[in-house]
Amino acid sequence: MILSTSLCCVAFFVFVLQLFRLKQGERFVLTSIIQLLSCLCVMIGASVYTDRRAELHRAPLYGRFEVEGGRFGYSYVLAWVAFAFTLLSGLMYLVLRKRK
Repeated sequence: MILSTSLCCVAFFVFVLQLFRLKQGERFVLTSIIQLLSCLCVMIGASVYTDRRAELHRAPLYGRFEVEGGRFGYSYVLAWVAFAFTLLSGLMYLVLRKRK
C-alpha cells in the first residue's frame, strides 16, 4: 500500500510534467502506466490480506486487541475502493489526450 501511494504521487508529478512537455493531441501513456502499476499494488495488497486473514487472526490476543473474531473492517473496504478508483484513473489517463 505504501508503494501504491508512492506510485500515485509519482504519477501525479509525471502528469504535471507531461502537461508542459507533450505536444497537442498526444496521450498520457507514461502516467497511465504508473497509475496502473499503482492499481496492481493495491490489488496485490488487498488480495494477500484476503488470503492470509485466517492466519493473521489466529492468535487470541494481538497486543491489547482481541482479534480472534477476524472481521475485515473499513480499511479493507477502502483498499478495494482505492483499487477501483486507481484502475479507473489509469484507464482515463490512457484515453486522455492533451488539448490546447
